[in-house]
Amino acid sequence: SRLRRVMEIPARNDIVLGNGSDELIQVITQCVARPGTVVLAPEPTFVMYGMYAAFSGMRYVSVPLNTDFSLHAAHFLAAVATYKPVLVFIAYPNNPTGNLFPEDAIAEIIAAAPGLVVLDEAYHVFAGKSFLSRLVEFPNLVVMRTLSKLGLAGIRLGYAVGRPEWIREFDKVRGVYNVSVLTQLVAEKVLARHEVIEEQARHIRAGRERLAGRLRMLPGVIPYPSDANFIL
Repeated sequence: SRLRRVMEIPARNDIVLGNGSDELIQVITQCVARPGTVVLAPEPTFVMYGMYAAFSGMRYVSVPLNTDFSLHAAHFLAAVATYKPVLVFIAYPNNPTGNLFPEDAIAEIIAAAPGLVVLDEAYHVFAGKSFLSRLVEFPNLVVMRTLSKLGLAGIRLGYAVGRPEWIREFDKVRGVYNVSVLTQLVAEKVLARHEVIEEQARHIRAGRERLAGRLRMLPGVIPYPSDANFIL
């Protein structure tokens, strides 16, 4: 229960572990895959959404972002209405652009989607924003996270949080021995000292702002606003 509090898992929601969030993308995609169904995501975004859609025999449809890499909510909602995706992936903040899409727009997309919406919050600790607390509002929402961006990429541990009905189905597709005992032990020890992770993230956020300011001083260089631990 202590780790559930540290990981901010809301009541009445369950969790499934993966060998990094990449495996969870694969598990979730396989779980909802049907011939002719659509996976929808912004473009550009994390490449694995499209790859696992292709591996599962699904159609992958991407909705271009604006030229400044902001989300065109109306275009995305129109794509939801047109393609009726069984699965929507949104990185929050986005990868590789680093920006956080408006919370109201994301909520509108989740409410409009006829299928599952997965928010990939791999960089949440650098953004300070999350939809975990809003899982109770949206029965079709799953929030996915990873320990990789917290400095633990080598132990390969991701997790997805959602309604028990979803997690139960994901668990049927998950590999039986996907997460080792050593990984679980290391993660438990680290998460018990979550204040160390938060302090590290605070230093990275401050460094990100300093670096962005220096980059803006360079001729011909345009650093885009970032809510992650990198700058495009």
